Amino acid sequence: MEVCGIVYKDAGKVYYFNRNDLTLKKGDYVIVETEKGEQFGKVEFVDDRNIEYELKNVLRMATKMDYDKYLKSLKEAKDTLKVATNYANELGLDMQFVDASYTFDHKQLIINFIADERIDFRELVKMLAAKYKVRIDLHQIGVRDKAKEIGGIGPCGRPLCCTSFLNRLDTISINMAKNQNIALNPNKINGSCGRLLCCLAYEDEIYSECRKNIPQVGSTVKYKGKEYKVISNDLLAGKYTIDKDGEEIEIDIREK
Repeated sequence: MEVCGIVYKDAGKVYYFNRNDLTLKKGDYVIVETEKGEQFGKVEFVDDRNIEYELKNVLRMATKMDYDKYLKSLKEAKDTLKVATNYANELGLDMQFVDASYTFDHKQLIINFIADERIDFRELVKMLAAKYKVRIDLHQIGVRDKAKEIGGIGPCGRPLCCTSFLNRLDTISINMAKNQNIALNPNKINGSCGRLLCCLAYEDEIYSECRKNIPQVGSTVKYKGKEYKVISNDLLAGKYTIDKDGEEIEIDIREK
């Protein structure tokens, strides 16, 4: 099946759609059919993929009028955040609103927010629905999602990966930092969101592969008939250092 990858916003999650016999290329704007109604989207890729579930269709290419309507919708959705914030304050709800968006057909308003605990926002939904006369979808997101929406600069000096190219936020574990011999300093391994850096996952597989042939620090190995303790290793260089009674020897696994 010829499949289109569609995003609703830059660096957003990629959703799969049936190309529906339309001639499309990366960067084209389209109108797609979703469970929540029609959406305005941008083509990320078009290729053949085996998808085991039924896909919704790309309905048509977007027109200039569609694009203008989309821009107007963005402004209207942004204005709703001020109203939602005022309503939440009236109700005493401890919520921080991140962003809002309308479906292209303006039948649903989707608002994302963060909070330290679960929020009973049923009364807020009623107030917003009464004002805007559309279906309201309030969605609580995490701090990593917030960073993706807001953006910023990472410790590497480049724009955050999640706002630049990452379409999916995978699970990151502290073991990834340990696996790469990175000092477990929160200032070094945490990103702008306060969670572990997404980039810890980029080279984790390589480090895991390198570790297969290099003994762990603190373990005991035999070298020329004697037992030595491993005191350090350089995974990417394929080297480790052993010690016995002050005699240190560097071993290069490629020279064995």
